[in-house]
Amino acid sequence: MHQNREQLLAFVRPHLKQSRYEHTVRVTDTAVELAKRYGADVEKAEVASILHDFAKHKPKEELRQWIIKDSRVSNELLDYHHELWHGPAGALMLEEELQIKDEEILSAIACHTSGKKDMSLLDKVVFLADYIEPGRNFEGVEEVRELAKDDLNSACLQSLINTVHFLTNTKRTVYPDTFHAYNALV
Repeated sequence: MHQNREQLLAFVRPHLKQSRYEHTVRVTDTAVELAKRYGADVEKAEVASILHDFAKHKPKEELRQWIIKDSRVSNELLDYHHELWHGPAGALMLEEELQIKDEEILSAIACHTSGKKDMSLLDKVVFLADYIEPGRNFEGVEEVRELAKDDLNSACLQSLINTVHFLTNTKRTVYPDTFHAYNALV
């Protein structure tokens, strides 16, 4: 897999709605900036962030089948909101479709929504870029953007706190990997 930014954006574009494509470009720019700031691999951050929402608009049943057929993804995921499925399923699809073999890139794609225990530097960069990209506008995002200027771990932790708070206040389930990510960062 030796494609440049333009080739990868051209690859994902037909799979995304226009608003999601624009989000992807903003996440990519944010991830590159964070990677440079915190010493992550800029090229990997760019690739993972361009591809992070590849499977976002795939049919739920297709995502379910990818999750069921690969033992690397816990079937427990299927018990939680389908919004969480596109990361892990997308990583599996991209591994096959684009022949991506880089485990760091695949991991960052897989955990960009939920987080996970012991996230790598690249995982954190893509996770946080998805959360704070300039198009995001929700309670708490400005605080996380400010934290992201100086402390990647604190920014990731606050984004997880905000997410858990939102999910529990709206009486929604919280995927265990999100708690694991929170506990690891605390």
